[in-house]
Amino acid sequence: MAEVLDETSNLESTTVNIYRTSATVKGGRRFSFGALVVAGDHRGKVGYGYAKSTEVPNAIEKAQKEARMNLKSFAMAGKTIPHEVQGRFGSTTVRLLPASPGTGVVAGATVRAVLEMAGITDCLTKVYGSSNKLNVVKATLSGIGQLRSREGVAELRGVEITTTDIEERIERGQRFMPKMVGEKMQGPVNTVGQERRGGGRGGRGGRGGRGGRDRGPVGETPSEQSGGGEGAAATASE
Repeated sequence: MAEVLDETSNLESTTVNIYRTSATVKGGRRFSFGALVVAGDHRGKVGYGYAKSTEVPNAIEKAQKEARMNLKSFAMAGKTIPHEVQGRFGSTTVRLLPASPGTGVVAGATVRAVLEMAGITDCLTKVYGSSNKLNVVKATLSGIGQLRSREGVAELRGVEITTTDIEERIERGQRFMPKMVGEKMQGPVNTVGQERRGGGRGGRGGRGGRGGRDRGPVGETPSEQSGGGEGAAATASE
């Protein structure tokens, strides 16, 4: 669960993992704990911290301070990344792919913690190699550190870049996003078969039953429905 570090800058942190180690000494075992924490402001800044202590709360607090000192900014395109990127640390490789609005973060718990603290809500990811959480965090930060914005690339090349493919996809996806809080996302409407509807129920004669005969109001006998009653019987006898 995220913990607020600074309300003015909207800085939060989340604990990725707690490590426990023990050393056997003359009097028994001596335990120590390590904490891996990721901090970010959900607006393009993220960092990590790793610290040790004899108590878990102290280790988390020290890791949070280190994460605040290691905050780094990176480029974003809306709520996703501007282009595909691949980060690596040790034997761990993390691949990040941009996604259209409404996709969400498709990632494991470790990569998800880094992306959510950074403010990315739509991204596709894949981890190759070692799944060590510390290496995964470092590989993810290495990947997002390679991101470049459209303006930055245009300035380096000395050309004018109007829009990119990712920005066009984001613009198309925004059309289906809800406009107000609580409104559901729009989806495709199936209109197949609507032209055949509206004919009413009833197979062999509509709602009247077999042969399409009207059975009349409920409670009337067949003689009353024919409109004759006793008069109809007398006419038949004549």
